[in-house]
Amino acid sequence: MKPINHYILTWQCPDTSGVLAKVSQSLYQHGAFITETSQYSDPYTSIFFSRIAFDDRNLTVSIAQFRQAIAELAQPLAMNFQLRERDDFPNVVIAVSKDDHCLVSLLTKVKAGVLPINVAAVVSNHQDCQALVDWHKIPFHHLPISSSTKEQQESELQALLINYKTDLLVLARYMQILSDDFCQQWQGQAINIHHSFLPSFKGAKPYHQAHQRGVKVIGATAHYITSDLDEGPIIVQEVKAINHSLTIEQMVHSGHDIEATALSHAVRMHAEQRVCLNQGKTVILL
Repeated sequence: MKPINHYILTWQCPDTSGVLAKVSQSLYQHGAFITETSQYSDPYTSIFFSRIAFDDRNLTVSIAQFRQAIAELAQPLAMNFQLRERDDFPNVVIAVSKDDHCLVSLLTKVKAGVLPINVAAVVSNHQDCQALVDWHKIPFHHLPISSSTKEQQESELQALLINYKTDLLVLARYMQILSDDFCQQWQGQAINIHHSFLPSFKGAKPYHQAHQRGVKVIGATAHYITSDLDEGPIIVQEVKAINHSLTIEQMVHSGHDIEATALSHAVRMHAEQRVCLNQGKTVILL
């Protein structure tokens, strides 16, 4: 019996009458068996977003021919699309500093088979996480940094990302500010976890700021990086109720779980092509 291959088609275009029907008709004509579909029409930006999962059990053409048919359809619709096999996992490089709670969560979920990514390497400006990464048998690269070597270190990081054919960079509590050029080059392809419920409490010590304000919930925000620090399009946010009795240190430890959860969810949704950039925000196609 012929094995069934599964594919994901994500696309967006200016919203006009019949765009979904035209794409759906093309899938039907070529025998694509649709297994999942979601869409959203933004009334403010007038952009239509869609994610369609399908398999090739009845496909009448090769997947290369099908891709060409979608490309031809995309031109008159001014449509941007991404089509890939579901099990062709994206190559991911994880960057981390000293705190390992987000890294532990990501690697554990990958090992358990519930996070559809291929961790190609882990990069760090410290060596605290090397033993953990070595245990998972993943390449570890120590790239130390100082004020005088920052530009050189970032160039080395860029070279590693190219060498590993990186599809997604995950900043798992990587406590370094990246250059504007780097952020622009990796726009929509790099996810950061910020230990605060953005847009509140930006910067390096958000738990200290939150404690000073006496907040009743703490949060974590996974977002795409931009050249504006902690202001990139938000993908996932998690919160946890607290009270006045918690010290700053207790708030930090309590926040570790929601940071790891938010980042893992964001990486999974990106890997499954459920996240679409919509100007300064995101559309999540569940």
